[in-house]
Amino acid sequence: MNTRPPAMLPDVAHEAAALARPLDWVGMDRIAVPVRIHDADGQAVQVAADVDVAVDLRDGQARGIHMSRLYLQLQQAFASEAITPGGLRRVLQGFVDSQKGASTRARLHIRYEHLLQRRALASDNVGWKRYPVTIEAELSEGHLHLALGFAVEYSSTCPASAALSRQVNAERFASDFAAARPMSTQVVAEWLASERGLAATPHAQRSRADVRVVLRPAFDELPLLDLVDAVEASLGTPVQTAVKREDEQAFAELNAANLMFCEDAARRVAGALSNDARIERYDIRVAHFESLHPHDAVARVSGTNA
Repeated sequence: MNTRPPAMLPDVAHEAAALARPLDWVGMDRIAVPVRIHDADGQAVQVAADVDVAVDLRDGQARGIHMSRLYLQLQQAFASEAITPGGLRRVLQGFVDSQKGASTRARLHIRYEHLLQRRALASDNVGWKRYPVTIEAELSEGHLHLALGFAVEYSSTCPASAALSRQVNAERFASDFAAARPMSTQVVAEWLASERGLAATPHAQRSRADVRVVLRPAFDELPLLDLVDAVEASLGTPVQTAVKREDEQAFAELNAANLMFCEDAARRVAGALSNDARIERYDIRVAHFESLHPHDAVARVSGTNA
């Protein structure tokens, strides 16, 4: 076991670099660390995260940074307080200060899964749903730059397939009732409720919206919950958690009321984000994992808010 004091151990990081030049970023990726976040009730809860941390190396003659200082500071960074813009600024400034003049910028990428409890559509049940989240924070020349990424899963029913299905259903109705005179409401209702009343169904599939927003750091909390709610409301058919028969029926109704191509979904999400004063820029990618064919239908849209 090594018992020498640290001052007597060799430190080759202080040697001159063989190919001297400044480096944009130096650090570590995928550090496992617990972090604290705010839940839907505003309480701080601890979750497991993967974190990337880096600083610049502005001195081209320096061989390396003090990497262990970044690691040790990160272990305590969000152990006692939830992640906030102000807390991110303090942590990043601590990373810069730890390098004793060798660095002027620092950045963090934090990835975790946020659990939200969601109510069923019709029954009196609740369930948990997870949302992958990425927080990107960079401190450069005293300015904090923040970006927030998350993903929402939803159901998409194809409008073209719905129209084709309605046509087949109408043709069967016309065939089955060609000789019916007069036609009672009860007979038609019974026919619609029978297997004959459903000649074709439109294809639907689980879909995903990946959202990244650049935030204006002029607020105290990260607006994750507000943005998730806004995106899900704009799509109208977020995937469910606890589902009884009445919930499944309500979900089928929502799908019929929200027929959408991937282009429609992208525009819906953009509309939900384009007037949010907390957002400087948004980048959206929606993917419909088609049941009709083996490739995905994808749309992307981005924009800048005034």
